[in-house]
Amino acid sequence: VIRPEPCGVCGSRIRFGKAAVKCRQCQLLLHPKCREQCPGPCAPQPRHHAWPREGVLADFAPPTPPLVPALVVQCVTEVETRGLTETGLYRVPGAEQLVREWKRKLLRAGGVLPALGSVADIHVVCGVLKDFLRGLKEPLVTFNLHPAFLRAADIPDDAACGTALRHVVSKLPPANRDTLAFLMLHLLRVSHSPDCKMDMLNLSRVFGPTLVGHSSANPTPLAIMEDTPRQCKVVARLLSLPPDFWRGFVGKEQNLVP
Repeated sequence: VIRPEPCGVCGSRIRFGKAAVKCRQCQLLLHPKCREQCPGPCAPQPRHHAWPREGVLADFAPPTPPLVPALVVQCVTEVETRGLTETGLYRVPGAEQLVREWKRKLLRAGGVLPALGSVADIHVVCGVLKDFLRGLKEPLVTFNLHPAFLRAADIPDDAACGTALRHVVSKLPPANRDTLAFLMLHLLRVSHSPDCKMDMLNLSRVFGPTLVGHSSANPTPLAIMEDTPRQCKVVARLLSLPPDFWRGFVGKEQNLVP
């Protein structure tokens, strides 16, 4: 090993100068001692199917609806499988180095993702999801529709606000809309878990900057200061929409689970 990388089975780093086992077909890298636990058979993935290092959400979405990237589905599935009893889910940070390593590993894998079950700390999985969404060239709430989302969330009447938000959500690009719907349903489940202690307000503070962002890639310091409380307000309002509205875009979600 020249460049330290995480083992595909145990998740810990294979250090510089150490021997490793690598599959010629799917490029999976392992400690020699982890070879017996290697998942099989492998799933060869053509190199041109690998995801870009950065891009808009549609660059990562599957070809058929619901258009939710496999990375998002896998992270959410893992969190819901073993993370809904963790206090501070999405608020407590995961180890930064592991988050970077796993994000790089998942992006390099493309559509056939290594299992996240070997990631011991569920906060690392949460970190990968947040880092992926933060790293997009454009947030889920697109630059073009950003002002419309802020205006809709500012409507004081709840019914009118809900109607306006539904209208703006429907204008999002299909991949952004479906992924936002998938994430909203997930965050609602997190908010309903008493163990997580993450209500809608806490989640909106965490995800406001990530999902809503700003109206341009290079906002001014003033825009950043003014946008921050409004970003949280948008997510809080989106979470208050009926779950059935979001299910209309992603169905019952069974067909998304890997």
